[in-house]
Amino acid sequence: MARPLQAPPKFHPSEWDIANKMHCASTESQKSRSERMIAESQRLLDEIEKTTQKTRSDVNKKIEQRREEIKFWKQELNNKLEQIVHETEVLLTFKTRLEKSLESCKEPLVIAQKCLLNRQRRAGIDLVHDEVEQELVKEAEVLQGVIPLLERTLEQTNEQIRLNRSAKYNLEMDLKDKFTALMIDDYCASLTNNAPDIRYADNAVKIEGNFVGPEDWVDFSNGNVEKADKQRNNSLALRALIDGILSQTANDIRKQCELVNVAFRNRVKEVKDAKHKLETLLAMVMDETASQEKNIAALKKAIDDKEGPVKVAQTRLEARNHRPNVELCYDTVQYRLTSEVQEITKNIQRQDTLAQAETELKGLSRQQLSLEEEIQVKENTLYIDEVLCMQMRESVYINSF
Repeated sequence: MARPLQAPPKFHPSEWDIANKMHCASTESQKSRSERMIAESQRLLDEIEKTTQKTRSDVNKKIEQRREEIKFWKQELNNKLEQIVHETEVLLTFKTRLEKSLESCKEPLVIAQKCLLNRQRRAGIDLVHDEVEQELVKEAEVLQGVIPLLERTLEQTNEQIRLNRSAKYNLEMDLKDKFTALMIDDYCASLTNNAPDIRYADNAVKIEGNFVGPEDWVDFSNGNVEKADKQRNNSLALRALIDGILSQTANDIRKQCELVNVAFRNRVKEVKDAKHKLETLLAMVMDETASQEKNIAALKKAIDDKEGPVKVAQTRLEARNHRPNVELCYDTVQYRLTSEVQEITKNIQRQDTLAQAETELKGLSRQQLSLEEEIQVKENTLYIDEVLCMQMRESVYINSF
């Protein structure tokens, strides 16, 4: 059997009143909390916006400062790059000067050595260690000293050019990196909230191991600048050294070359004077030889001319020896005939003068041959010194490269 429904409990009016008041209080409290939250949220939003704007402004300022720093170092690097490039180009011209100077020393050395070799072909007494040979030896020694000096300087120049180019490469790489960094920071500076290509980037704030500090960044570029300055200063000092070496070596070679040429001219004059004296003596000997030959001929003719008179005198004596008896008298005629025969015979027998004359003629002939040989020696010497050596040395020209 069904139970009858019970009526819900009845609340007291006071309870109703209390319940209404509680709902109002709760609502008011919730509304108040909500209003406070809204106000706090608005304050927080305003604070976040201000902080965000301030941070953005600070970041933009830092980016601009960074851009200016990069531009400053970029300009510094670019200036040093221009300086080292210019210095390297100038040093390359000095290298060319060294190469030309080194090449120009080879021919004078060959000529000096050829002159020394040619002068070994002098003959007789002319094969003398004279002033010309002494100066030629000095010239060869000077050139043999200059050539290694220029070669060492050229090697030093090549090394300095390599160091300059290394510094140039470091500057170019640093400049390339600076250009890329500046382009990136320019891009960053141009970004706004409305930029189409902004996006979330995972791990964007993660600092990788290849990051460097600002001091290291400055030190790196400053090191490249200092290295470039150092190599540029070394290059300037080397160029001054090259200038001095080229000037000094050219003066030394030119001075010694002139000393050799003066010695050659003096020696050629001495040999020509000696040759002229020998030719004068030869002419005198030849004249004397002709006179002596005439004298010998005259002596022989005189001897030949005495044959008739002696025959006549001897025939007369022979005939008078046949006078008869007392007519065979030693009279004045006999006396004079005897004296005549003795006198003519004595004169004919004096052939020592003719022998002496012939001896002198032989001596003159030997002297003539000796003089002719000596003149040939002098002619050979003149040909070597004046024709072979001096004409060959006319091609020697010492430039001041």
